[in-house]
Order: sequence, then structure tokens, then C-alpha cells
Amino acid sequence: MSLYLQLGWFFRRHKFTYLLAIAMLIAVALLELSVPYLVGQTLDGLLATDLEHWDKTNLYLLAGIGLALYLLRFGWRMVLFSASYRLGSHLRNHFFTRLTKQGQAFFSQHSTGDLMAQATNDVDAVEMAAGEGILAGFDGLLIFILILTMMLSVIDWRLTLVALIPFPFMAYSFYRISNTLHHHFKDSLDKFSKLNETTQQAIAGIRLVKAMGREQVESRAFGKITDTTAHSNFLVARSEAMYDPAVFLSLSAATALTLGFGSYLIINDQLSIGQLTSFTMYLGQLIWPMFAFGWVLNIIERGSAANNRLTKLMSRPDSVADNGSAERQGSNLALDNVSFSYPEDNHPSLEQISIDLPAGKTLAIAGPTGSGKTTLLKLLLRQYDTAGITLDGTPLADYQLQQLRSAYALVPQDPFLFSASIRDNIALGRPDASFEQICEAARLAAVDQDILRFPQGYDTEVGERGVTLSGGQRQRIAIARALLMDAPILLLDDSLSAVDTSTEQQILNHLRSRDSQQSRIIIGHRLSSLMDADEIIVLNHGHVAERGSHQQLIKQDGWYARMWQYQQMEAQLHDH
Repeated sequence: MSLYLQLGWFFRRHKFTYLLAIAMLIAVALLELSVPYLVGQTLDGLLATDLEHWDKTNLYLLAGIGLALYLLRFGWRMVLFSASYRLGSHLRNHFFTRLTKQGQAFFSQHSTGDLMAQATNDVDAVEMAAGEGILAGFDGLLIFILILTMMLSVIDWRLTLVALIPFPFMAYSFYRISNTLHHHFKDSLDKFSKLNETTQQAIAGIRLVKAMGREQVESRAFGKITDTTAHSNFLVARSEAMYDPAVFLSLSAATALTLGFGSYLIINDQLSIGQLTSFTMYLGQLIWPMFAFGWVLNIIERGSAANNRLTKLMSRPDSVADNGSAERQGSNLALDNVSFSYPEDNHPSLEQISIDLPAGKTLAIAGPTGSGKTTLLKLLLRQYDTAGITLDGTPLADYQLQQLRSAYALVPQDPFLFSASIRDNIALGRPDASFEQICEAARLAAVDQDILRFPQGYDTEVGERGVTLSGGQRQRIAIARALLMDAPILLLDDSLSAVDTSTEQQILNHLRSRDSQQSRIIIGHRLSSLMDADEIIVLNHGHVAERGSHQQLIKQDGWYARMWQYQQMEAQLHDH
């Protein structure tokens, strides 16, 4: 029952909805309770008189009760389940909000498939506990108490005690089954998360799988995971199936005891046939409470296992605190002896980095793969926390995350496009932009002519993750999206790698021609895209190995000069 204590905040918020549903359930229980009594009275009346003088009032009452039961059952289902659906909606909204507030460290520890499984399967289990569980639990308990009261006080208390002899054994069985079910259902949720994760990866990488001819290998690996998940679900179903035999065996034993002892009472004129009929009908009505108790235990164990997983995830503190209150004024960035190591890695990714980037200036960052270039941008965006970085002289932690990140327009290495039109993807960061502004951003990103060649132009749907576009088109649309935002600082993280040299120069010329105080940080492996920067730094193993202008660096016998010579020779060979 700890699950319902944990959901107490929701029940208190919607107490009138639940009270109305409970009132309807009480009315249903009382009406159902009157049916066996009226049937018994009618049967004794028939045995005592002939059909001509038989009072038919009870028949009319039974018909009216049937109609009332229909209306009340429809009513409480509408009221109760609408509340549980609101709980599911709230949990999913809260779940998504928590995800948006988490930093990069959180997502490096949780797979997409697992998060999707918790947002669907786990929330559904909690939602069912708040709807079906409340219904079955309260209705079953109420009917059980009322029926037991009628059997004890109206029919015969001795017969009732005899009929209840098998019930303790059923309660013990329920206890054992529910413990087993909790363990198996938690395991099935974990297996479903793994299955979801594998499915998501398989669909996302299907083109690579087909290109490498690994269909059979991946299918066999996927088949093993599905078999494991199916076996886990089988164990859950087997545990659930054990409730029914426990109920039927107990009620069958109770019925046998009732008929045996009831016949003895009738023979000794201590019970009438009508009373035994009513008692047997009441005993039959106990089938639902018994099934309800088993079903409630099943739902509670499912909901409890799911809620524990959700609570564990949503109670995790934000990996990056958002407690700032400073107002952002300009765009002067400064790094003073910044060092950083990833949480799971003791080796420093950056060491003693010092940079000063005034407004309107361009900083270029070069260096071999794994030197810490992208890590530096993550720190500027505060995807990870570290000391020594200021914006307008104020530490990054003193700004709200939304206000801080609104200072940047980022084009990542692998740009993400949503399954929407090109127009919507470009206007993502500025949805109120006019069509002319969208077209101008596309022109600056040198992608406008490509877009116009599509049959539907800017209204062309790009497919999931931009699957219908080339790598260069995706990069340029992402650049157009960043330019449209017109943020104070533009971050280009190797975002020109998929375009040819002439297109690269065209984009860079457009950026230089803009009359803007926008600062720029450009990361690139193609040094021709960095040569016009106000300052270039070369990172190597997390250290600043070289820094200066393009002309200063090529005069040195360092990594930059050697890479420049190599790329120039490569370009000449390509031209020939």
C-alpha cells in the first residue's frame, strides 16, 4: 500500500473526483446486496402462496435495480478513469520536464530506450494502479464487508463461519503470489527497457546494418533479447495465473461446506430453503471480491515496481544546478585557467585553458581528434559545471540556464533535424520569424538554392533526423537555423566538414559580410575555415599547444604549420 501513500498528493488534489466515484461504488454495492435478499424473499413467497395471489413488487424492484446499476457503473467508470488518465498525463509531463532539465552527464548514463520504456510502460502501470486498482480495491472490500454482514446478521452466523474456513488459506496464497509477482514484474520492466533500447538502436542504425550485410547477425542478437524478454513476461503471466486457482479452490471448498452444513440446518428446521438460496447467492457474489483482491495485489505490485523506477529517475538532482539570477548584458567570454575531467574519467580532458573572447571577435580552435575541442564548447554551454568561465565578468553558474544558453547559437558536429518541413526546422529557435527572414538565413548558409530545387521548396518534409537530405544539406540547414536566432555568440563545432571547399568559403564570406557584433567560435579540422579568425588556438591532449593568428602559426614548426602544409598539398593534388 506504500504506492498509494506515495500517490497521496494526487488523491488529495482530486479528492472530490474520487469521493464522487466512491459514492457511486457504495450505491452499486448496496443495490447489488439487495438482489439476493429480494430473490430469497420472492422464492419463500412463491413457496408459501399460489401464483394468483403472488406479490410481484419484488420483480419490479429487481428491474429498477438493474437499470440503476447500469447507470451507476457507467458513471463511476467515467469519473474514476478520467482521474487516472490525468495522473498519467501529469507523470509524463513531469517526466519530460525532468529530462529537459538534466545535463549531459545524465544522458550519458541512461539510454534512450530505457527512458522511452519508463515514459510508456512504467507510467501505464502507475496509471492503472490509480484507476483500476482503486476501483477493484475499494469495490471488492466494500462488497466483501457488506456481504459478510448480511450473511452473519440476516441469514445465519453459524453457516457464515463454516463457509469462511478456507479463506485464510486463500489469503496466505495471495501473499506468496504477490511477493513472487513483484520480483518478476520488476525484472520484466528491466528486460523491456533493454528490448526498447535495442529496438531504438536497430531502427536508427538500419542503413548501416544493411550496408554492412549484418542483417542475420543483428537479427540473431535481437532474437536472443526478445526471447529473454518473453521468458520474463511468461514468469509474470504465470504468477498472475496462480490467483485464479487459489480463488476457485477456496470458493469451491466454501460452497461444499455451505451446502453440507446448510442441508443439515434445513433438515433440523433451523434454516429455510429461501435463506439457503440467498446465502448461496451471497457466497457467489464473493467471487468478485476475491478476484478483486487478487487483481488489486497484481496491479499494486506492478504499479509499485514501476513507480519505484520512476521515482528513482525523477528524484535524481539536476546534473547541472539552475539557481542563477544574474542578468546577461553583453557577450564577452573569458576562461581563466580552466581545467575539467569527465565524472567517469580521472584523466583531465582540459587543463589550464585561458581564453579571452571580446564581443564581435572570432576565435578558432584546431587540434587532433580527442584534444578537447568539443568538451570546451560543452563547458561554455554549461552542460557540465566547472570553475573559471565568465560571461561579462559573471560566472556562468550565476545565470539561469535558459538565459545563459540563449546567448549561444550552436551548430553541433552531428546536426539534428526534426521530422518536419525545412521551414520549421530553420525556424526552430525563432518560430515567429517571417518567411523572408528564413530565406535570408538559408542564403547566408548557402543552402537556399538546394532548397528551391526541391518540388515543395521550404515546405519539403525532411524525414526523421533529416534522412532525405545529404550530410552537407543537413549541416547547412542547421547553420541557417543558428543564424536566424541571431544570438550574441555563434558556435560552429566542425559544422562545415560535410560541404565542399567552395561552399565553405561562400558561407564564411557571408558570415564575415554580416554587420554584426556577434562573436564566433569555430572548430574545424579543415584549416582553411579557420585562417581568418582573430585568434587561433591549437589544443593537444587538453592543453593549449599553440596560439596566435594564422600567419603567426604557419611560421612556427608546430602541429598547425605541418597540418596546413599537408592540407595545401592535398588540395593541389586534388586540383590536378
